[in-house]
Amino acid sequence: MTDRQGTTAVITGGGRGFGAAFGAALAEQGAHVVLVDIDETAAHEAAAAIRDAGGSADGLTGDVTDETRMGEVMTRAAGTHGGLDLLINNAGLHSDAYSRPITEMGAAKVRRLFDVNVHGVIATTLAAVPYLRDRPGANIVNISSAAAYLGGTAYGTSKLAVVGLTVTFARELGPLGIRVNAIAPGMILTETIATELSPETRAGVKRMQFLDTDGGEADIVDAVLFLSGAGARFVTGETLRVTGGMAAGV
Repeated sequence: MTDRQGTTAVITGGGRGFGAAFGAALAEQGAHVVLVDIDETAAHEAAAAIRDAGGSADGLTGDVTDETRMGEVMTRAAGTHGGLDLLINNAGLHSDAYSRPITEMGAAKVRRLFDVNVHGVIATTLAAVPYLRDRPGANIVNISSAAAYLGGTAYGTSKLAVVGLTVTFARELGPLGIRVNAIAPGMILTETIATELSPETRAGVKRMQFLDTDGGEADIVDAVLFLSGAGARFVTGETLRVTGGMAAGV
């Protein structure tokens, strides 16, 4: 598939996990992908893996809370094809340490969480907009979480803010021809999640689903490919919940 030939996608948190998987899938469809990660080694290794598979990729180091660095990253990424076509705001803090009530975490840890998960989305989006505007099909996909709809943790609250930012940026950037959507993954059994969650926790979450099946990384990759593609050209301001029904609501 080469329907993304001549396009450039920037993926934050691109060195591993979902970010690396998004990069591999987009490169397979012909995009040049720029994987941005605070872990320089991870970013370069993920990009090298894509190149080894025949794709086009660069790995860059960068902290999404650093506005100056995000500006440099977007300028460099845009140089490949004269602009940007897709930004995936995937970087975020999500370990068990942040999935706790705010009263347990304290102000300093909550501030760090919101700096990355919320301000990071703002900083990278603002840095990318000059290169996304007026590019046919240009769009942004933010990665939220099912936790946004469940309440009870600082992490969930930060991801609820991402849902709100998705609507706000969709409204503001629509006149520039930029679509903005989000994905809220449920329990996706990546290697990390399978290790972090106890069997009891996994069983409890699964009981909340409407579907008695496990979500996989490919489900989130497919959702990104849909929302960022031409098939979603009239979709903006939406958050697609990929949760097996766990976070369903009206």
